[in-house]
Amino acid sequence: MINEDLLLAFGANYETFEMNQTIFNEGNSPKFYFQIIHGIVELNNYHDDGKEFTQNILSDGQSLGESFLFDDKFYPTNATAKTACTVLKLPKTDFFSLLNQNPDVLAGIIKCLADRLYYKYVMLFNVSSPDPVFKIKTVMDYLKGSDDSSKYSFQIPLTRQQLANLTGLRVETVIRTIKKMHSINLVKLQNRKIFY
Repeated sequence: MINEDLLLAFGANYETFEMNQTIFNEGNSPKFYFQIIHGIVELNNYHDDGKEFTQNILSDGQSLGESFLFDDKFYPTNATAKTACTVLKLPKTDFFSLLNQNPDVLAGIIKCLADRLYYKYVMLFNVSSPDPVFKIKTVMDYLKGSDDSSKYSFQIPLTRQQLANLTGLRVETVIRTIKKMHSINLVKLQNRKIFY
């Protein structure tokens, strides 16, 4: 996203998080720009019954929560380190100084926000479908992108539990659906890995 040296020049600091450690909580006030240097972070919410819903899964080089810095609302989601993580953390005022002095970075942030908004539209339509094959295929299409159309060339980087959390399905339904998708040649299963 943003060059590491530029972030450091504007006052960012490295912060490490252990697996399952919270980076920010739903309801907190956004005060920092976060950029993942190494690791995996999940944006999620929990229903009243304790069931997790995953909003997004982010990794090396991606930022999190930057859209929430542009208004005075609270975080609508939690951010949790799913692996040990190193993150660059830049205070909100310094983040805006960086953007004001670097229009090319601002353009990159706008592009990132547009990509995330596109993802949200795709996922919102996806969640409304009653068909589990459609839900899982939509996530796989998004992850694979449009650059690679060859069959079985992309390894899905998510666990079955993560697919369930992203689609609102039960993990048992995801397991059955993946097997069905394999039987109709939509995916290839090899050593418990899913290729699309």
